Amino acid sequence: MKIQTRYCAAAVVFCLAPALCQTNPGQVEPNAGNWKTWVISSGKDYRVPPPPDAAATQSELSWLKDYSAQQSNPDIALQIRRWDAGAPAYRWIDWLNDRVLAEQPLGLSPRAYAYVSIAMHDATVAAWESKYFYNRSRPSEVDPSIKTAVSVPRSPSYPSEHAAAAAAAATVLAYILPGEAQSLLALAEEAGRSRLLAGVQYPSDYTAGMELGRRIGEQVVARARADGSDAVWTGTVPTGPCNWVGTNPGNVTAVNWKPFLLASANEFRPPVPPACTSAQVQAETEAVRTFPRTFQTNYKSFYWQSPDGLQVWPYRLANLWMAEDHAELSPPRVARVYALLSAAMWDTFIASQDGKFAYWYLRPHMLDSRITPLFPVPNFPSYPSNHSSFSAVRSEMLAYLFPQRETLARATGKEAGDSRIWAGIHYEIDNVSGVNLGRAIAQKFIEWANRDGSQ
Repeated sequence: MKIQTRYCAAAVVFCLAPALCQTNPGQVEPNAGNWKTWVISSGKDYRVPPPPDAAATQSELSWLKDYSAQQSNPDIALQIRRWDAGAPAYRWIDWLNDRVLAEQPLGLSPRAYAYVSIAMHDATVAAWESKYFYNRSRPSEVDPSIKTAVSVPRSPSYPSEHAAAAAAAATVLAYILPGEAQSLLALAEEAGRSRLLAGVQYPSDYTAGMELGRRIGEQVVARARADGSDAVWTGTVPTGPCNWVGTNPGNVTAVNWKPFLLASANEFRPPVPPACTSAQVQAETEAVRTFPRTFQTNYKSFYWQSPDGLQVWPYRLANLWMAEDHAELSPPRVARVYALLSAAMWDTFIASQDGKFAYWYLRPHMLDSRITPLFPVPNFPSYPSNHSSFSAVRSEMLAYLFPQRETLARATGKEAGDSRIWAGIHYEIDNVSGVNLGRAIAQKFIEWANRDGSQ
């Protein structure tokens, strides 16, 4: 009764947020196995083999009783709670966030978030397709003497959603960080085994989930290997009175990287910026030079240049809001949030670089040497603003996914873009063009999301 009450209460909260809303309060997303996937063809195409028969299941139950008896061990109890703190995908996003905040190697962060999130999304959708196709009861539903350390999920047992998401994430991360492959696989195994220790899944659920996640992770890695991000630039920096000045511009090859939904990197390319000698740009340059910096604008500018301000903040807000809405009860919805946020960010990254290297526009301090930027200026052209593009797309996606918080989401994104002018590294034209670009891409992703089958 306690579990049923908790779930129904959460379902009411879900229905206040349409992008997270479930249609059936009795089961967790029975139709999620039919949702659109990002890399694999469909969940059905990755259906796992049938679960063990009744006799083998009885043997598994006997094993599980002994294995889950370790719940009283404080270390085991801590491990169970760790992986039960959120939906299966949560801890892996948390791992990425910690990595970014510690400034540890992760390759290009938006790329890591995108491929890990998409792998977990597709693995979760595929797991759900198999779950409701086979409809295997949870261990304690078959044998009430099985002691469970967590609330029993209101979804079929086979295959393990934790194992599938974990194996998919670890497979992608092992590709990105090959030197840590062994420890990442061990972490994935721990995530999957935590459900056995908690008494809510069978050993065969675990093994099927791990194999499913690995297979899907490998498909995502194959996609990542072909995205063009390993290209080496052989071009030259163009010269001209309004051109950026520098060498080895960052992310210059991104214009040819493969997006997820954009037809091309230049699908929403910003319009040609005004000449740097124009009255508009001269006025905007003067506005940057004379901006009245305060302690508040300075600390906010530094925050938005920090690892949290550059990468982590949308996931931190999403995690907070999903926790408030008890979204952990719907693993497919949580995986969908991460995938939409990170895939939209990846496409915007590519599109923003396309604009920068189509126009090669100079930075404000290059036009007026009296401008002193608050911190070192990123080593690439000015127009459009990356931060404005990224913040706009992520705040718009957050507003879509959490409509009750849309005002806060958009205000957060606006502050992030404005901070680049406060810091003296962008013009207002950079900010406006970036915001327009991010919003256009967000709308394309929202249109896709509205047809992904989750409604």
